[in-house]
Amino acid sequence: MTEKPYFLAVVGPTASGKSALAEALALRLSGEIISCDSMQIYRGMDIGTAKPTPAERARVPYHLVDILSPFEDFSAADYAQAADAAIADVRKRARLPILCGGTGLYLETLLRGAPRTPAADPVIRERLAAEAEKVGSEALYARLAAVDPVSAAAIHPNNVRRVLRALEIAETTGLPKSEWDRQNADPSLRYRAAVICLTFEDRNLLYERIEKRVTEMFRAGLIQETRALQEAGVFERSATAAAAIGYKEILPYLSGQCDLETARNTLILSTKHYAKRQITWFSARPYIHKLPVDADGKMRNFEEIVNNALKLKKGIDYMI
Repeated sequence: MTEKPYFLAVVGPTASGKSALAEALALRLSGEIISCDSMQIYRGMDIGTAKPTPAERARVPYHLVDILSPFEDFSAADYAQAADAAIADVRKRARLPILCGGTGLYLETLLRGAPRTPAADPVIRERLAAEAEKVGSEALYARLAAVDPVSAAAIHPNNVRRVLRALEIAETTGLPKSEWDRQNADPSLRYRAAVICLTFEDRNLLYERIEKRVTEMFRAGLIQETRALQEAGVFERSATAAAAIGYKEILPYLSGQCDLETARNTLILSTKHYAKRQITWFSARPYIHKLPVDADGKMRNFEEIVNNALKLKKGIDYMI
């Protein structure tokens, strides 16, 4: 029997230090980084997505970054197909594929394949759509978060179609969508994967890192980048771009609906909420192996984090 192909993955909430760790591991292990981020695939959306800089991409090869225009759709199944090809490309050169990112659904689909879903119920779907029109999409998302927090963690609140589909599945099956997916998923994984998730014992440290990142994004030119994308018609033509954290919070400022400080604070809050959803998602996955990056109320030394990651990888490799 042919052994399944292997990759290493570094995942976790936004601003947790994934990219720095993945780069350090790539340099030590002769690796190449494959992005696992649903926004970094789009060209022109650089600062707002915390995309690796040209200098970082010069140090280590990156894959699945800047592969699409913001006007193109890209599903989790599309990602799995593209990642399959990237992993095979890296492996054929006898190098280590290292996935890095925070889009849990991309990783899940790559490992397990697209889950089987129950048949649609047009009556329930129509009723839920009418409710969304009446009470607003935020109310429907809040309902989903109450009945199925794991699915809610994987769905952007502005993605009304996916919110309604998750609620529809809960009604038609009597199970939260996340539980339906778990019960109907292929129990085997498509890869041998060492998946390391960066975790924080003190979540306030993560929130401090988020605040620092947002400040750095503004200094790097986030306002100018958002304005350029707006002038190019990106947000008008792409619902995905218009709903992306990092840009949707800036648009009200550009239209004069709020001041700069309000936009900054809104972006910080949106990013913290996103990080909480990511933590919920990853904590529910049995193939995830946690790597604490803090202790006693402060961040660990980066070299210590790298060495602990190497030790954890070695232990996971032994088990799989």
